[in-house]
Amino acid sequence: MPAPTPDALSTLTDTLADLTEYLRENPDPTEALALIEPLLDEYAGLPVHFADTLRALARTIQEHQTGVGTAHVSLLVAELRTAAWEQSDQHTLHYVWDELRALHKTAESEPECGPCR
Repeated sequence: MPAPTPDALSTLTDTLADLTEYLRENPDPTEALALIEPLLDEYAGLPVHFADTLRALARTIQEHQTGVGTAHVSLLVAELRTAAWEQSDQHTLHYVWDELRALHKTAESEPECGPCR
């Protein structure tokens, strides 16, 4: 697999910034939820991938550390792993996401009131 480039990752963060700006323009909730869904998937969404990325970085740093500052590097690696856990432990986010989807589906299936028709 070819190594990702800083430019490719910059494009990714630019895309997320574009998404944020788009959501600030008050789009239709159905469209907004559809755009966010792949990002928040509890098995393949951003929190999971970012946590895995942090763990892989920690492993890389640990395997390539030299004798200089070993204790400090070990502390930094441990902090990377803690940050990875925090990223992957997004239970609150998953519950909120599930409830948002359920509420939106309920709102779509209910008939509108007289003034809303």
